[in-house]
Amino acid sequence: MSLQELKKEVFKLSVSDRLELLQAIISSVESELKPRPNRKVAIERMRGLAKTDAPPPNDAEVEAMLEERLVEKYL
Repeated sequence: MSLQELKKEVFKLSVSDRLELLQAIISSVESELKPRPNRKVAIERMRGLAKTDAPPPNDAEVEAMLEERLVEKYL
């Protein structure tokens, strides 16, 4: 069936059928234009992004950082 024939046939459909067809066409076009990114690739790129050579802070250091932040914020 040619495009012209298809266009003629579309006008023979009910409004609800045309809307359903339109949604199907939009879905098919969106899936081709916006392929889903490969999350595994993104995860691999981000792995180690925030990694440092320093050891993580202990509880006392975290408490001191929080207190310092509160002092800066409210004083």
